[in-house]
Amino acid sequence: MLDEIKTLPIKEKLQLVEELWDDIGASDEPFPVQPWHLEEARRRSAELDAERSVGLTRSELLRKIEEENAK
Repeated sequence: MLDEIKTLPIKEKLQLVEELWDDIGASDEPFPVQPWHLEEARRRSAELDAERSVGLTRSELLRKIEEENAK
């Protein structure tokens, strides 16, 4: 199965990743989180709270992606 996935075009691989991620997110099964993940999330959240300019809004991010794809 993995060998078949490796032969897919990038667009199809990304679609598969998106579908898997959505399926994981919809699952009631506990998701293992490493302690360092929580520490990093807290660090990034504090950084963003302290200085909003280090992050992008969703609309800013989507605009940047669209600009890059238009090139």
